[in-house]
Amino acid sequence: MGVRHWSSRRQTFRALLEGDRCVCPASTYDTLSARIAENLGFELGMLGGSVASLAVLGAPDVSVLTLTELAEQTRRISRAVNLPLMVDADHGYGNSLNVMRTVEELELAGAAGLSLEDTVMPRQHGSVEAPQFTSLEEGVAKLLAALRARRDPDLIIAGRTDTAKSLGAEEAARRVKAYAETGIDAVFLVGVQSIADLARIMEGVELPLILADTTPDVADVDKLEALGARVWLKGHQPIAASTKAIYETMKHLRDGGSLVDLCAVQSADLMNKVSRKDLYTEWADEFL
Repeated sequence: MGVRHWSSRRQTFRALLEGDRCVCPASTYDTLSARIAENLGFELGMLGGSVASLAVLGAPDVSVLTLTELAEQTRRISRAVNLPLMVDADHGYGNSLNVMRTVEELELAGAAGLSLEDTVMPRQHGSVEAPQFTSLEEGVAKLLAALRARRDPDLIIAGRTDTAKSLGAEEAARRVKAYAETGIDAVFLVGVQSIADLARIMEGVELPLILADTTPDVADVDKLEALGARVWLKGHQPIAASTKAIYETMKHLRDGGSLVDLCAVQSADLMNKVSRKDLYTEWADEFL
């Protein structure tokens, strides 16, 4: 699929960010989960770094996934749906030059948007349990490099910081203001503790806001919309739920359970729908 095809979904995502509603995206991790999200009417899919690591490697979120693997998973999802996909690009897989390569690969893979964060990854030897963060200057430089590497102006680039929870609202506000001045398209905040903190962090910043890992105190959509929130990720429950379903199905069969008992959880119609069986049957009739 060419750049023009990707641009249309990027324009859809950009219009969402420029609107006045806060939407909850679908946490997607492979082609079938993305198809389900699209069929259910979600307006946006998100591929988190943690779920990408689980789906591709079966590994936890400890920065062992490579850029090549992330880009390939993005490409698989993007070619399977027309749903705009926001991709968690973590720290850009290295320094500012690596960030430029990350933007190039994810743009070519069909991402509608990507976020770059200021967390130090992977965890350094001897580091404490609390997350470490790059300097403000390095965070700014990475975002400037990302903007320089972007070929399609419709690609959304979001600057992400997780500092609100660990370092406090004042430090998060300082970073958000500096990141916004680079010319990025959106701010991505993780771990905000209260509406008051969020208002302090976003004071004087006009960019659209993406949120994740919020506390119950922040769960007021009207207040979030007033503060510029346009995307609110509530978590990555789908991959956990699907893993549990697979485990229980396999355990049932391994323990000698009957197939009849599994009929209630099976749906041929659903599998045919998400695999687009009717479309492939139509192609077979036409070309074979």
